[in-house]
Amino acid sequence: MRSLDDIREEYEFLDGDERYRLLIELGRELDAMPDALKTDATRVRGCSASVWVYPTRLDADDGKGGRLHFLADSNAAITKGIVALVLSAVQDRPAGEIADTDIAARLTPFDLKNQLSSNRTQGVPNMIALIRDTARRYAAA
Repeated sequence: MRSLDDIREEYEFLDGDERYRLLIELGRELDAMPDALKTDATRVRGCSASVWVYPTRLDADDGKGGRLHFLADSNAAITKGIVALVLSAVQDRPAGEIADTDIAARLTPFDLKNQLSSNRTQGVPNMIALIRDTARRYAAA
């Protein structure tokens, strides 16, 4: 997965439809999420499209929750790209670090609210909350 900084660099040079294409490309780069994990328990509430996020631990518990890797998917291409963008801010980082990351602030340079329709961005706060809450649980365990 590309770093958020690398994505931002490319995003800043693009406009309109090119930014949509980049988001779609990012979504295609996500690790495949098995259909068996796409359940009501992994579904992000409040999204206009269906979005699923499932955490996995990359390494043994280090007393800080270990590093987390998220599998995610959506049934809408641009939404899946937004999911990839959110995950690029936290993917494969220690749970405690993810819990403390202001993901919304890291996404501010992308100006998603003005770049995309409200339907496409309305679930982003819920997805961020789910990721951070999950990381908090792993970090506290």
